[in-house]
Amino acid sequence: MKLSEQLTKLKQTPEWDVIIIGGGASGLGTALDAASRGYKTVLVEAVDFAKGTSSRSTKLVHGGVRYLEQGDISLVREALKERGLMAQNAGHLVKNQSFVIPNYNWWGGYFYTVGLTIYDMLAGKLSLGKSKYISKKKTIELLPTVEQKGLISGVIYQDGQFDDSRLAINIAQTAVEHGACLLNYTKVVNLLKDGNNQVTGVQVKNQETGELFELKGKAIINATGVFTNAIMKLNDTVYKKYIVPSQGIHLVFDKSFLPSDHALMIPKTSDGRVLFAVPWHDKIVVGTTDTLIKSHSLEPIALEKEIEFVLETAQRFLAKKPTRADVLSVFAGLRPLAAPEKEGKSTKEVSRSHKIIVSETGLITITGGKWTTYRKIAEDIIDKAITVRHLPKKECKTEHIPIHGNIITTTLDRKNHLYIYGTDIPKIIELQNQEPKLKEKLHPNYDYTLAEVVWAIRHEMARTIDDVLSRRVRLLFLDARAAHEASDKVAKLLAKELGHDDAWIEEQVAQFKILANGFLLTEFKSN
Repeated sequence: MKLSEQLTKLKQTPEWDVIIIGGGASGLGTALDAASRGYKTVLVEAVDFAKGTSSRSTKLVHGGVRYLEQGDISLVREALKERGLMAQNAGHLVKNQSFVIPNYNWWGGYFYTVGLTIYDMLAGKLSLGKSKYISKKKTIELLPTVEQKGLISGVIYQDGQFDDSRLAINIAQTAVEHGACLLNYTKVVNLLKDGNNQVTGVQVKNQETGELFELKGKAIINATGVFTNAIMKLNDTVYKKYIVPSQGIHLVFDKSFLPSDHALMIPKTSDGRVLFAVPWHDKIVVGTTDTLIKSHSLEPIALEKEIEFVLETAQRFLAKKPTRADVLSVFAGLRPLAAPEKEGKSTKEVSRSHKIIVSETGLITITGGKWTTYRKIAEDIIDKAITVRHLPKKECKTEHIPIHGNIITTTLDRKNHLYIYGTDIPKIIELQNQEPKLKEKLHPNYDYTLAEVVWAIRHEMARTIDDVLSRRVRLLFLDARAAHEASDKVAKLLAKELGHDDAWIEEQVAQFKILANGFLLTEFKSN
């Protein structure tokens, strides 16, 4: 997946069947679905693939235990099927994760065991394993740092866990392998319309060169997540809200706070939400919150009340009490929830299922949805495009399309940090052997090497420090201080590979320092 090849493809194609705006989970999934059916497909992303919501999830592939509690059986069943397909098609990134629910009252164990047995049944043959009631002793054995005071029993169940932005990059590569044209740093600045007010294409701007292009297409799909309303303003003079952004934050801690391969699930927090503490890349990710936000930005900032809520809840359930000083990284993401018909609904009541809107102009917009169901969302979008934009009818193929890198990994494989590259691992090792300087570590405390940075630039369209350290190598999300310290090395490699000068390096490092500060609870002070 090389930028030069994508630009050539863009310039050589006079008309597209499908034009997709937005390179998050839904947009990338739609590009793969359309291209694999044989449609001429182009996707444009204003910043980087998965820059927004799609890199900031709780890293779970799940049916949604909470939706089961709300009685949304069809959503749970669909998500459980998709969870199984994700594990089959992206085995290098999706793994089985066991969760333990600690119970502090006598009825909790029975209540959750019954609920989770229904969850298993709904998963059918794609179930990841049986849920079961466990004793207090077993609960402590599986979660050594769980709060023991008042603990009565536990319940263990299976769900999925993954690396979100790595999957996004691999879906992008798979779409390209099926003939799609994908461009990051390419922003839609206008919608093109004919005399009948029907959308016929988009005007885009290359964010790096300032060059403008007009792309003509039969079906135009708006998959811009929390930025949906901005595209809708270009589309229509009568403006209404189509999505409401809800913020979710996560705090990242050292593994010592939960030294276990099992995740902790807290089914009822003080405000009635579910909270997870999940092992991820040798750290613990704790979240999430659900806060309606009035405005949105590319870099959402965790609110003080959200930080306190996650910390307080974690302190109640963990014997080793995490404090602000223990937070290695804090990241906030915005969910693009479909706007409710009636004002004043709480975030818990706003539907999590996806919704496809067809405007009078013919623009197709996707709202809502979640990572686990990205493939099904894409299928529904292209099926809708066939109906309303009269594309030649072709069947969806993505249920059985392996994602780039797909290989089933074991616990032993995952001891090597390169496991996320799947079938590309030998190529990265070969790169290190060809250029031994690239064996150098990015940071003394982490195994990431310069070879991974070069790989990200040459084969994964990384253009900035942020692209590399946030979404190709996940260092900013795991340890913001370490990412800050590695930024110089990354900037120099980017400049060398992409032909930038010293002034560009300086500007990149300065921008990244501001960004990294947003991932810290205490400001980073350089020496």
